[in-house]
Amino acid sequence: MQFWMEFFSIVAAIALVVQVGILIGLFLQLKRTTESINRMVNDLHSRMGPVLTRAQILLDETEPKISALVEDASHVVYLARTQAQKMDRIFTEAADRLRGQVLRADRIVTGTLEAVEDAGVQVRRSFLGPVQKVSALVHGLKIGLDVLRSRRGNRREPAAETVEQEDELFI
Repeated sequence: MQFWMEFFSIVAAIALVVQVGILIGLFLQLKRTTESINRMVNDLHSRMGPVLTRAQILLDETEPKISALVEDASHVVYLARTQAQKMDRIFTEAADRLRGQVLRADRIVTGTLEAVEDAGVQVRRSFLGPVQKVSALVHGLKIGLDVLRSRRGNRREPAAETVEQEDELFI
């Protein structure tokens, strides 16, 4: 049994030495990886440092310009809104004035048409009335002459013709 104890002690020692060797290998590999990562970080830092510095300088320089640009845009929008409101007032006022002028012109035209119509009625009354009377008088004279002529030719007329002639004389 002693043999087996020694044998297992030797196997355990060898296993321990192998584990120590693996741990030393892992340590060395981790050290190399860490150094490589540190070099890459330093390289990245040395390359990105100037870029970040330039970006910061650019931002510092453009910030007042951007602020001024935003302020100017805000002012332009304010002016445009003000002008649009003024134009709206002007167009509304012009439309109201135009509406008033159209109503006034409509009243004038309506009054003129009424005056022309009244004048036409007056002309008809003053001119056509006497003309109709004269026409009726001439027509009556014509019928009277026709009646006299027919009596000379025919002393006796039937009663129906006399009634017809009297109807024609009635106006």
